[in-house]
Amino acid sequence: MNMELSNDVVDKNEFGVWEIFWPNNADGSPPIPHGSQVKMQEPIISTYANFRDDVLPIKRLGYNAVQIMAIQEHLYYARFGYHVTNFFAPSGRFGIPDDLKSLIDRAHELGLLVLMDIVHSHASNNVLDGLNMFDGTNAYYFHSGSKGHQWMWDSHLFNYGSWEVCTSFETSLKQ
Repeated sequence: MNMELSNDVVDKNEFGVWEIFWPNNADGSPPIPHGSQVKMQEPIISTYANFRDDVLPIKRLGYNAVQIMAIQEHLYYARFGYHVTNFFAPSGRFGIPDDLKSLIDRAHELGLLVLMDIVHSHASNNVLDGLNMFDGTNAYYFHSGSKGHQWMWDSHLFNYGSWEVCTSFETSLKQ
């Protein structure tokens, strides 16, 4: 599968967010097949260095992109990286930052796009390892009260209307 990005698929919405939209195929099937041929070989937590060695087979299968999930530092692995504790650091459990850079460089050398799952929707609510109670309250980065708590994930929800939140996220993406 080889998808081409064009102005028809990539658009910047009125909030400044880039969106990618691929319409269904003419027969109504999804543009990205769900029967992916790339599967996990072993039930292990891989490293950036190990995955760097696995991108060539992905390219040979005809794919033009890889997605790296749970990329930001997080302490609680059972939440699969969605209790982010450091929005400026790649997760250390998969290797050092230079290994991540090497993985991305290798993918780009092969002409593969790299999509990184950056979580700016909710964060760890732990006082000792997250932004919770950063200024002594729960409302500096997050909505206060129940609006700021995601009950299904037991995490905090950011207040996107806050200048501090938007600036922090923008800065973390530029690092």
